[in-house]
Amino acid sequence: MKFDPNTPPPGSVRDWLDHRAETAGTDVAFRFFDGRPPLTWGELRTCARDLALRLTGKGLAKGESIAILQPNGRVAVESLFGVLYGGFRATVINLVAGDEAIGYALEHSEARVALVNPEVTEQFDRVRPENLRELEEDTANIAPGLHSVDPQDDALLMYTSGTTGRPKGVVHSQSSLLAGGWTPTVAHELSERDCGLCVLPLYHINGLCVSVMSTLISGGQLAIAGKFSASQFWAQCKECHATWFSVVPTIISHLLHANATPDPQTRARLRFGRSASSALSPDVQTTFETRFDVPIVETMGLTETAAQILSNPLPPGVRKIGSPGKAFGNEACVLSPDLKPLPANVQGEIAVRGPNVMREYLKNPQATKDTFTTDGWLRTGDLGHVDEDGYFFVTGRLKELIIKGGENIAPREIDEALYSHPDVIEAAAFARPCAVYGERVEAAVKLSEGSLVGPDDLIAVCRHKVGAFKAPDIVHVLDDLPKGPSGKIQRIKLVALTTSTSD
Repeated sequence: MKFDPNTPPPGSVRDWLDHRAETAGTDVAFRFFDGRPPLTWGELRTCARDLALRLTGKGLAKGESIAILQPNGRVAVESLFGVLYGGFRATVINLVAGDEAIGYALEHSEARVALVNPEVTEQFDRVRPENLRELEEDTANIAPGLHSVDPQDDALLMYTSGTTGRPKGVVHSQSSLLAGGWTPTVAHELSERDCGLCVLPLYHINGLCVSVMSTLISGGQLAIAGKFSASQFWAQCKECHATWFSVVPTIISHLLHANATPDPQTRARLRFGRSASSALSPDVQTTFETRFDVPIVETMGLTETAAQILSNPLPPGVRKIGSPGKAFGNEACVLSPDLKPLPANVQGEIAVRGPNVMREYLKNPQATKDTFTTDGWLRTGDLGHVDEDGYFFVTGRLKELIIKGGENIAPREIDEALYSHPDVIEAAAFARPCAVYGERVEAAVKLSEGSLVGPDDLIAVCRHKVGAFKAPDIVHVLDDLPKGPSGKIQRIKLVALTTSTSD
């Protein structure tokens, strides 16, 4: 099988792993920083097939959910590919979601077998449904053969963060999962000569698809860190000879406020850094590129689209600061309230359709129906517009708009104003109920160590940048802002976290 930039990947994950093992079996595919030996494509295929045979021998049906509770590392990679190779549905569990969300996902998925890292056994035992057990070593139950695997078979079940209700289980097929690795491969021109650095969790769609699946499609290498460390990041780039990395805006901001810098050879080797999961402040992007001389490519993706839907081109192509770019490998448009595509420069809801789009929300036909238009567009819930050149600009989430006195205020405007101050590491604006205006604007920030800037100073910055009406009435200074598994700030949690300081 060969990567074609113009055609979504055919076949299944098994087909692609077999192809890599048979054509480049001794080439290193995945490296790790915890002392574990690297995995070649041949070794990964052997591990995946062995696990798939064990699972099949347990009498598990094709497409059945297999829960994976693994932090970043070699076992996580082997577990993921073993489940996919066997034709099962990899149910990747967010380890930082909390007991209630993890317990719900395990029960809702109807998984009967789980692959559990010893680090999380205690939590697993605390929340697991009665009929769910860890996979046990049992050579007597190794199957003589495997289930067939087809492109449209279920491959991945990943639960959304559930910030507006119960988490929804996003189901991807073998085909859409592969397409999730293909879209960044196309956009970023990845090849077997590339080595990516992954510091995002593999139980998040960005780490799983953008980093892991693109490695399978491109035939390159991926070095996987246990987690992000600002002090170790550039050293890890050097150690693995990274040519690219995928991070989120909060990580970019933390790197800016750390003392570590890349050595000249590492800086020259890095083709680009990739930002996703939430909007990147133009001030932060410009400062990062000026200081480190590494171009940042802003992108946009969703769990429902196996990650990427939009990306800026690589240099020397035009990167529009403040835009997550253009569609690569799928279609994107902006919809009116009556769900009709809008012309350029008219605000509406961003929508996408293409080979990387999910099949459904598991056991939730109404949510699935509400998410798709009759002509196949998946509604992202993001507000924005597209310009004459096909670049999209995101205003914010429909559900996060602040409606003050009847006027819509996008939190991103206030975020970017706050990030313009050099002492601000993290920032997020949010709405609080107000008797006068219905909602008022507040914000929370994390400041660099030793900063003397105060809330009034930051409010003044916002008044200068966005005007008095949109500027926050209160800025809360916190030690850390709440974040999801990818590092994306969870705006919805800030109201409860800051209630006592607003009374």
